[in-house]
Amino acid sequence: MSERYKAFEPQAPYFITFTLVDWLRLLTLPKISDIITDSLKYCQQSKGLEIYGYCIMPSHIHLIVRSEISTLGSVMRDLKKFTAFRIAQYLKTEASLKHNYHLFHEKAKASVRHKKIKVWIEGYHPKLIYSSRIFYQKLNYIHQNPVKAGLVKQAEDYYFSSARNYAGLSSPLEIVIESRELLTY
Repeated sequence: MSERYKAFEPQAPYFITFTLVDWLRLLTLPKISDIITDSLKYCQQSKGLEIYGYCIMPSHIHLIVRSEISTLGSVMRDLKKFTAFRIAQYLKTEASLKHNYHLFHEKAKASVRHKKIKVWIEGYHPKLIYSSRIFYQKLNYIHQNPVKAGLVKQAEDYYFSSARNYAGLSSPLEIVIESRELLTY
């Protein structure tokens, strides 16, 4: 992985994105969205992952996060590895989606790093959040993503987004509402 895309500041917040291979639109399917949200909850509880903003789009995930316990790189590696396994396991048993499992299997054949399946495009492209201005710019980008994609009219109407948390609505993930401590790493 390029030096440009590594999280070097251990306590700093980062804007990250990871994407399904071929930009497949699977992440908001009920069972797969449960896999993603349950895995993120596990990382929050067990790996010290603090989520300040998120949006689970059909083909990719945006997060503003930091980790108090583990390195962000190790959290993302474990998250992507576990979710890839669980997603593939589900697709393998679901007749209407099995062709996606076969695609992930074919992608692994072309990869040096992946033996059986390749679900995610490599990397997570961390970008350091070094100011409040950058934080709010990235948060707005995350929240407006489903609006710009034509999935909803207002950001808080998109269920898989922290826009709901910031609007005081129910959401599948708990987040840390931005505070002054965020940028004092």
